[in-house]
Amino acid sequence: MTAPPVDLKREQRGVARGAAGAAVTGLVIVALAWFWGDLLVPRIDEPGARLAFALRLDLALLFCLVVAIGRVANARFASAEDIAAGAAPTESAAVRERRAILQNTLEQVVLAVPVHLALALLVPVERMAVIAALVLLFVAGRVAFTLGYARGGPGRAFGFGLTFYPTAAALLTAAVLALGI
Repeated sequence: MTAPPVDLKREQRGVARGAAGAAVTGLVIVALAWFWGDLLVPRIDEPGARLAFALRLDLALLFCLVVAIGRVANARFASAEDIAAGAAPTESAAVRERRAILQNTLEQVVLAVPVHLALALLVPVERMAVIAALVLLFVAGRVAFTLGYARGGPGRAFGFGLTFYPTAAALLTAAVLALGI
């Protein structure tokens, strides 16, 4: 039995809608943190304390990674086809999906943590709440990505974008601040 043909244009429109929604959501949340976050986050002047602040917040990113690892392990444990893990000749669709989510989460964590640390040292002290906003967007993005994964590209686009776009924008911001542009 073959899968029905994919309507590429329809799928692309769905991905574009999800990505645009994520970009707007991320922009609004980061802008709120940038302009009014100093009301929520105490002033942290010392560089070591700023790094510690970012690392404490980034524990939430590591929690997302632990959950993704646990979901793969749980799917393997619950399946006769998958219990042998990498030694098994095949892999169920459930494990493949969860491994894909895990792989994407790992990639996102590897990008986000150093960006958050760079921002902790580079943003003006009154803008440190931006890091908290980025962490919030990351976690919300991972939840949305996981919940939407089975619905294909349009189903995961918002979650991916909510995780990736703010981190990419933060990386660009950190680079501009580091270069003094």
